[in-house]
Amino acid sequence: MIETKNLLRAAAAACLLSVSAFATAQTPVIVPILTCPFGCGVIEGNTIFGNLMAKEGESLILAPQETPGYMYNIQEMKKEKYWETTIFGTEDAIVQLAIQGGSPELEEFLPEPVPIKFKLLHGEALWAQGKFFITNDPDIKTVADMKGKRISLGLRGQSDWGVFSRLILEHGYGITPENSDIRHLSPPVLTQQLLDGTTDVAVSGYGTDSNQDYHLITGFLRKLEASGKDLYYIPIDQEAIDRVNEKLGTTFLAKTVKAGTLPFQEEDLLIGFVRSYKVVHPNFPEDVAYRFVMAAHKYAPKMKDLNALWGMLTPEMMVDGLSEENTHPGAIRALKELGIWERRKEFVPVTYPAS
Repeated sequence: MIETKNLLRAAAAACLLSVSAFATAQTPVIVPILTCPFGCGVIEGNTIFGNLMAKEGESLILAPQETPGYMYNIQEMKKEKYWETTIFGTEDAIVQLAIQGGSPELEEFLPEPVPIKFKLLHGEALWAQGKFFITNDPDIKTVADMKGKRISLGLRGQSDWGVFSRLILEHGYGITPENSDIRHLSPPVLTQQLLDGTTDVAVSGYGTDSNQDYHLITGFLRKLEASGKDLYYIPIDQEAIDRVNEKLGTTFLAKTVKAGTLPFQEEDLLIGFVRSYKVVHPNFPEDVAYRFVMAAHKYAPKMKDLNALWGMLTPEMMVDGLSEENTHPGAIRALKELGIWERRKEFVPVTYPAS
């Protein structure tokens, strides 16, 4: 009789454990996502993604949060309160540069280091804003010709528009505020300056995917196109990108954009890119990372019809730049199950400079 009771108790305990595990798997988990200002496109896409997941009964509840931008995100993620709960939007160069914050090259933009080797979940897009230049002056043909000119860049708090453009000009070409009229302005204002002729050169925006099959022309570039004025693109040099990467430990890419891709683009154009990612702290729960990546892959086809930025999130883009060293274990597990993990070998991995 005693043995029978023990067997029954053991069976009951096993049943309870099974039910408990099932309940835990189904327990809703709220996942904050630090994104960017309203109007950037990313927060709108994340919000739609979260709504779609909720309608489909997914247990992850996404809570996209507006922030001043990616430069803010990386500094905010230094706080331990976010490490086990929060996903954030960022780019490869930001994570790499943040480790070196406070250095003479970076203190203007990153006054203090963020000495954390964050873990990538998946890639999202290739972004070129701040890494190619536009002029109305046909005599400005190269970046070297820009020295001494009026150059309108993005704000110092904007990674692509303001920070990367300055770093590429300074460390790739020796163009600095000391030898040129460099202005840090918001994208609407710098675009208007080019239209008004009060600047000689400005940056603008463009995005694509790893295979360069999808092309996202930003509203600012469309505004320049609609003006009817002649536009001339100023290419980046591979050697300049190599100099920046060697000096700063970044993985800026240089890719050729075929003629006709951008408005009034008559010739092939070499421009710079960074890769954007969803990223977490190494302490982020493995199961939540796994579920998030699985959901991103599952709903990407639907999301492409709902938000333009998701048109760049292809299977190849999801693993572009990922490696065993830089990717969260939960994401690796998901990407292996999806059968796309091995595709990462086709791309340049994101590496971290020594902290």
